[in-house]
Amino acid sequence: MTLWQSIVLGIVQGLTEFLPISSIAHMQLVSHFCGWERPTAAYSAVVQLIAYFSVITYFWYEYLGMAKDIGKGTATPNGKMCWMLIAGTVPICVLGLLLHKKIEEHWRTPTIIAYALIGLAVILALAEWLESRRKRLGQNLRELNQLGWVDAIVVGCFQAFALIPGASRSGSTITGGLFLGMKRDTAARFSFLLSVPAVMAAGIFEMRKLHRDEIAGVLVGGLTALIVGYGVIVFLMGFLRKHTTWVFIVYRLALGAIILGLVAGNKL
Repeated sequence: MTLWQSIVLGIVQGLTEFLPISSIAHMQLVSHFCGWERPTAAYSAVVQLIAYFSVITYFWYEYLGMAKDIGKGTATPNGKMCWMLIAGTVPICVLGLLLHKKIEEHWRTPTIIAYALIGLAVILALAEWLESRRKRLGQNLRELNQLGWVDAIVVGCFQAFALIPGASRSGSTITGGLFLGMKRDTAARFSFLLSVPAVMAAGIFEMRKLHRDEIAGVLVGGLTALIVGYGVIVFLMGFLRKHTTWVFIVYRLALGAIILGLVAGNKL
């Protein structure tokens, strides 16, 4: 992969990783239509790891507070949140270790990606309907400081859907948050906070599979994704304070349908 290709894929990764629309789907499509070799699972995981430093930068004070209080257990809000994030990371780590061969060798196909795009769009639409219903009934939606252990475990289980290519990590976890009655921006905030441990673990696990000639491309693609991704996080956090996720739901449905159409026509 040339450095130019790495820059383009880094931009694609940064634009789509943090929006609930699946970065894998877009990177596969761009690679296919540009006639490039598809990124390996190791390449994608390490670029993603570098990109997620934008999340650490954006939520720096939250992570700093948790790092300071991790030794205090659940005695402080920051300490409790830290251990909740660790507990919420367990499902995806366990399933990722059990299923990583199937994910890499069998699941990264256009058809599975398309079905995952459409399937999560339907589930996210249901979550949006439930949130609208709660508002009509006058129920209060929850903030970050109102979350507990059950929330961490449930959203952590939703994060495990991200193992399916096309599902989207942010899409899965935001959906879980909405089902649990969180505000949209709270669901996104908790989604980002929860995602870092799993992404770091996956990136380190896959790093050993990189070839020497991939390292320069990974660094360039990762740094590009980091810069672009930070802007996307700023945008999404502001967007979800005022808007629903319906634009992403419609986009996922359309993209999934397009991919299935291309597969049916033997063009993908």
